[in-house]
Amino acid sequence: MRRNELTKRALACIFSATMATAMLAGCSSSESNGGAVEGNSTQADGASQTSSTSDGTVIRIYRATYNTGSVDEAEVQAVEDAINARLAELGATYTVDIHDIMNGEYGDKANMALAGKEVDLLWTANWWSTIGTNDLYNANAAYDLTDLLPGTKLWDSMPEWFWESARYDGKDYFVPVYKEGAEGYMIKMLDSNVEAIGEDPEAIAKAIEGEKDTYARLKALEPYMDEALDAGIKYPFIFANTPMFYRFYLDKFDFVDNSLMSQIGVDQETNELVNTIQTPEYLEYCTLVAEWGEKGYINVDDEIGGVVTTQTSQTQDWLFNWWTAVPNNEESEGRDGNQEEHFAQVTENWGRSTTTLGSCFAVAATCTPDVAKACVDFLGYLYTDETIANLYTYGIEGTDYVITDGVVDRTSGTATYNHSPWESTSVKAVTLELGEPSDKVDLYDTFNNGASGTVANGFRFDHSSVDAQYSACVNLFTEYGQSLEMGAYGSADVADVIAEYQQKLDEAGYQEVLAEAQKQYEAWKAAN
Repeated sequence: MRRNELTKRALACIFSATMATAMLAGCSSSESNGGAVEGNSTQADGASQTSSTSDGTVIRIYRATYNTGSVDEAEVQAVEDAINARLAELGATYTVDIHDIMNGEYGDKANMALAGKEVDLLWTANWWSTIGTNDLYNANAAYDLTDLLPGTKLWDSMPEWFWESARYDGKDYFVPVYKEGAEGYMIKMLDSNVEAIGEDPEAIAKAIEGEKDTYARLKALEPYMDEALDAGIKYPFIFANTPMFYRFYLDKFDFVDNSLMSQIGVDQETNELVNTIQTPEYLEYCTLVAEWGEKGYINVDDEIGGVVTTQTSQTQDWLFNWWTAVPNNEESEGRDGNQEEHFAQVTENWGRSTTTLGSCFAVAATCTPDVAKACVDFLGYLYTDETIANLYTYGIEGTDYVITDGVVDRTSGTATYNHSPWESTSVKAVTLELGEPSDKVDLYDTFNNGASGTVANGFRFDHSSVDAQYSACVNLFTEYGQSLEMGAYGSADVADVIAEYQQKLDEAGYQEVLAEAQKQYEAWKAAN
């Protein structure tokens, strides 16, 4: 029987109807994204009067700021002037006009700027709810850069698979910020507790990684979790109430829709989009986690009840935890109270449709071709020129930061202008910051270049034609999928609960969602 009743959560971000209408009115001139670019040749007269001046093109840039409590307009102007001076040194015939906007206001203000044709280049991300990549694409608000990119500094600054992961319908509407661009999952272990059970963390990591697949790697944890229980370690494994099937089973399936979680995926062997809930892998995983709950390896009540959180990893109450692979996995130790840890790879690192658009730029579809070309050229400098990258990210040396022993030290500046590389520029372009490893760039290149693209890399499911059914399925994951993947049922009941889950999904219209996703995927395969 079920051991806990989950509280339903609001999972779906709501796209503002007012903003959508404004974007569609201001940015769309046709019913397809291809039309957005074709429209540029006829939109030139309708583009903003301030897109260019007699002195040259002006690129109006909108970006969100996260690291300061307010925007210092005078310092933003100083940064803008310094960037324009550097661009002139490099022979650019355009200038930039930077609009720094507080994160909480950014979505609304950027949308209004798009509607009013007052922005040329804007920062965005796939996780934004009103100005995200899906919103811009669906509203025909992003310029098709496909023909402008090849052979440019910008194009050459990133691996080709990075671009492939960022595409919509095989076209380049967005420019990803070059940072960690792959997705993979690991087991991390707390060294002090590994030693407490008399084991060697490197030996455990080797044993886990030596297994043939995800299921075997997870099973390999069990002898050590038995030892943890005997040693009185409170939580042999912690999930922090995080469903993991659609993460741990990436080697088998590319789960192509983050909101549907583990409900659909492309089988990486057959290249077919399938109902992953009805696969043997889903049954084996949910049964395994249920067994872990029965054996005490996980505390289901504490997990679902919110007692175990991401903060739990800062204590000494755990042995194993999951971890998203990053170029420098030692970052985890800083988050976990500076405790020493070891890591074991559970999945390969994959380039996926969702991995490179966590931070990116878009050129407004209302731009003239000349302005669009200037935007590409500017981003090329932003991603390759250290001076521009530092200015755009850190601000003015001597005011916002200082250079100490060749690295950026922001503890000594006023930090009235303060951005992070992840939302600004390529990790390869900026000067390293205090405390970062000297081989950071090599770590990122090794991580990204070692990734493989999934079979569905670049595919994006448009659920607009089955939106009501889609939303109902998302809500059912909260009711059934979350609890199944957190061990909230007895292992003997898992198969029956999956069947009940599937029945509820079908009643909600799941088969229509699945059929639509399959139709779109087959069309995408044929075109790619």
